[in-house]
Amino acid sequence: MAEEVLLFGVWASPFSSRVELALKLKGVQYKYLEEDLNNKSPSLLQYNPIHKKVPVLVHNGKPIVESQVILEYIDETWQGYPLLPKDPYERAIARFWVKFIDDKCWPALRKAFIGEEKGCEKAVEEASEVLKFLEKELKEKRFFGGESIGTVDIAANIIGGWLGACEEATGVEFFTREKFPKLSNWIDEFVSNSIIKENLPPRDKLVPFLRYRFESVNASK
Repeated sequence: MAEEVLLFGVWASPFSSRVELALKLKGVQYKYLEEDLNNKSPSLLQYNPIHKKVPVLVHNGKPIVESQVILEYIDETWQGYPLLPKDPYERAIARFWVKFIDDKCWPALRKAFIGEEKGCEKAVEEASEVLKFLEKELKEKRFFGGESIGTVDIAANIIGGWLGACEEATGVEFFTREKFPKLSNWIDEFVSNSIIKENLPPRDKLVPFLRYRFESVNASK
């Protein structure tokens, strides 16, 4: 029986993008299904009835949800390009930073760009503080995973592929090479990778989409 891999996602979602990047790095063939979150498909609701959101990976009929979980599943299921380190301690550290990005970094960035705290000094400072932890973690490494892109780099696509677009869409700018030289160099390296470059949303399409989304969120408050 031929292997079937389906990915339900949204083109502008950094979480969907993570899964696509992991599959591409692994060389896994898959079928991508674009979702309209305002009119969710019966398949999405069937495969993710609890959260009802993307991404959802369906491997031979079995659904896996939540991008952190999906990344680990991909790494454990398909050989070839390693996403997580082999050493147990290094794997634990990688998992910590992925969780840090989702639990600390993303909420702080959202607060700086969206809602009542958009652009306020405190929200921008909080976002800058969490980014400083990532700046420090990079040390002198090319990528968070060392010399090659790994799970933490993929999770940090929020910074590599979305941060600049969010700044342009909202007019809230605080990320500079002077403040974050190592993260800036990392972004350059990350988006220069051919697989990453080909699979991140085009900036000229992403910025107006984010502007519309952010304005809609702010208008509903």
